[in-house]
Order: sequence, then C-alpha cells, then structure tokens
Amino acid sequence: MGIRRARRIALYAGGSVGGLAVTGIAGLMGLMWGEMKLAERRIPVAKDPPPPSNDTIWAAAGVSRGRPPIRLVLLGDSTAAGYGVYRDRDTPGARLAIGISEAARRPVHLTNVAVVGAESPDLPVQVDALDGKRPELAVIMIGANDVTEGTKPTVAVPYLEDTVGRLRAMGAEVVVGTCPDLGTIRPLAQPLRAYARHLSRRMAREQTVAVVRAGGRTVSLGHLLGPLFMTHLELFSEDRFHPSAAGYDAAAQAVLPSCLDALGLRTRARSASPFTTRRVKPARKAAAQAVAHPGTEVAGAERHGQASGKRGPFAQLRRRRAWRRSKTSPEAAVPVSATAS
Repeated sequence: MGIRRARRIALYAGGSVGGLAVTGIAGLMGLMWGEMKLAERRIPVAKDPPPPSNDTIWAAAGVSRGRPPIRLVLLGDSTAAGYGVYRDRDTPGARLAIGISEAARRPVHLTNVAVVGAESPDLPVQVDALDGKRPELAVIMIGANDVTEGTKPTVAVPYLEDTVGRLRAMGAEVVVGTCPDLGTIRPLAQPLRAYARHLSRRMAREQTVAVVRAGGRTVSLGHLLGPLFMTHLELFSEDRFHPSAAGYDAAAQAVLPSCLDALGLRTRARSASPFTTRRVKPARKAAAQAVAHPGTEVAGAERHGQASGKRGPFAQLRRRRAWRRSKTSPEAAVPVSATAS
C-alpha cells in the first residue's frame, strides 16, 4: 500500500478507531493490514457454485408459453450469478426474468454467463460465451471484485465500456447495475469500511460515464449492500457478504423498471435531478449524483440536439416507479425448460 493511498485512508477514517488513537502513516497502514486479515477470516471463500440459471425459460403465472420468448442475458460477478442462494428461482436472473415475463406477458429465455469472482477484465470472455446468441436485453453487474482486488477504474472500466459496445452492436439494450457500496459490509471494520465506500463509489461513477458513452444505461446499486442492507440483516446470506434470496429480489426489483423501459414497456419516471431546469447534464455530473442516490437510473440524453459536449456525453437522471407485482407470488412462475428446478 503506497503512501498516497494511506493518506487517503487517514482522510476518510478520521484519527481514531474504537478509542485507539492512530498516529503516523506507519501505524495506520498496520491497522489497515490487520483489518484486511480479519475481514479475510470473517468472509468465507466462495466454494459451492450458485444454482444453475443458464438457458432456462421462465413464464410468470398465467403467461402463455406459446409466444416467442424475450431473450435476456446476465453477465458479471457473483451478484449476477446468484451466489449465496440454493434455488434457481431465487437468483437475480430468474427474478428479473419472472418480472419481465409478468409485465410483457411473454416467456423470457434467460442466459446467465456470470462467474463467481469475476472482474471487469473477464467480461470479454463472458460475451464470447454467448456463442452467437443475439439478446434483446443484457444486464451486467460488476465492479465489487475490482475494488477488493485493488484494480483501478482506469484499468477496469474500459473493459466494461467495450462490453457494452459489443452488446449494443448485437442489437441488445444494456442495463448495468453499478458497483455496490462495499462500505456497508459488516465484517469490515473502520477505517477499512470507509475506504471501501470511497473506492466503490469512485468505481460506480466511472462505470456510469463509460456505460452512457457506450450507449447503455445504469442503475445505482449502492443499496444492494447499502442502507437497506444495513438495517435488514435478512437481506444478507449466511456469509454476511453476499445477498440472500430476499436481497437478490430487492436488487432485481431495483433494476427491473429500467429493464422494462429498455424493452419498450413504458414505465413511469420522474427526474432525479434537484435542478428542474437542468435535467440534462454532463454524464460525469449525473454519475456523481446517482452514486449518492441508490436506485437512480442514468441514461444518455440530448441537449439542443447534441448527444455530447466539451465535457463528454449528456445524461439524464430518472427515478422509475417500481413495477407493481400482481397478487400472484413469483413462486407461481413456471420454469418451462427442463434445466430449471
């Protein structure tokens, strides 16, 4: 850990932890090293694979199986793969597919190529794994492992931007759930928790700008491990790091309205900008605001007929109204293909 990084830690951590005064860079670096080792011991290493959710067709209750399915693909890390749950219908991919099926009244064919432990440089391989499939909608959740492994946004984000561009070239609409706020993971102590929050928010900001530039849209997933999870421990799985079935459902419901809108299923939305006369703004400013307001969508926009200016692409922040579920439980959804359990 370099001196510059340690100084940043000191800035965000204050000067004491649990009543123990930390004096000097060397002492702070030692404290951080100790906290990292404790966190490694407290957070179990992923061993069992997530339940299979690839090449499965889902149909919400009452949806005709005879209609052509919407083609949905998921890419990313353990969050997209659904690590921490035991049934395929509890994975975020399945929850998204069921929600889309209910809204569109069509089956949804889910292809999930996300990999536990994946980082942004692994995304090109995941796109290759689609093997010629031409999805209508692609959802990406990535970034947490880049932060924990110390990969800088300048290294990680170009892979994401390239991936969004490739998927757009295939004809897919792309929705990216940006890096979650790792500063709320309970096994992390201060000041490591504060520093993790700083790094993950910086990653999310850079992801947002790149995705808009590549033609996709983002949804801030700060609350995937954020305030909602801080107060509702049932949203964490047994390792207190990955979401539980309820947690993945909350994440899927946050992304679902943007997915529906991307598919042309109109959703109600309002501007998320506090300045009503400046709803369209440079993407970098929009990204900074979205990071602090989980659930905010950022998508490309035009100002005076132009999609970008001197400061880069323009964007608009929106808060989309959550999709109203029917009274029928998602448990009643029918996995049409033989691969579903």
